[in-house]
Amino acid sequence: MSLPHALLTALVEHPCSGSELAERFDRSIGYFWHATHQQIYRELARLEEAGWIEALPAETGRGRKRQFRLLPAGRKELRRWIAEQQNPTPLRDELMVRLRAEAAVGPTGLEKEIARLQAMHQAKLAVYQRIEQRDFIGKEPNRERRLQHLVLKAGILHEELSLQIAREALEILGQPCPLRLPLTTCHPQRHDRPLGCTQCQQVGALPKPHS
Repeated sequence: MSLPHALLTALVEHPCSGSELAERFDRSIGYFWHATHQQIYRELARLEEAGWIEALPAETGRGRKRQFRLLPAGRKELRRWIAEQQNPTPLRDELMVRLRAEAAVGPTGLEKEIARLQAMHQAKLAVYQRIEQRDFIGKEPNRERRLQHLVLKAGILHEELSLQIAREALEILGQPCPLRLPLTTCHPQRHDRPLGCTQCQQVGALPKPHS
């Protein structure tokens, strides 16, 4: 997915100004494809130059903003992109790497960060659930609304999974951590070193005398 196609998707629903597009991104598409307001304005200029959208004449009056609308060429490009083959996006989650690192070198106090992320996911889930109640529950389930609801449900499931992972991670991190002894070098005449001699056996084995 790219920002141009996200903007075309927003404009295919109805014309709006750059500031209105930015606000709509913050309330809907932006939950799944983040873009700053500066990026949105910059991309609108590119779309207009490509002939995919056009700026309508600004209405008279102070503070009136230019409206943008989708052109036939932009609709054609959007349809082409929708039908385009695309492979699944590889998972790239820094928290998963942190958990693996915690398993190797912890404890590091990672639970504080996970608790912070847990609160953020809980807040985002509450936002999604309010949108669901407002826009979909009790409404006529036509094709358009069902597809929009499906997108929202994907976000809800993502936040619920993130909360489940956070809860399990906090439960594991709350358990006592066994003492980790440092690796040392064994000296032939001194076998009173901590377990884990790098010249004897594998970590955790009792040192053997050197010949």
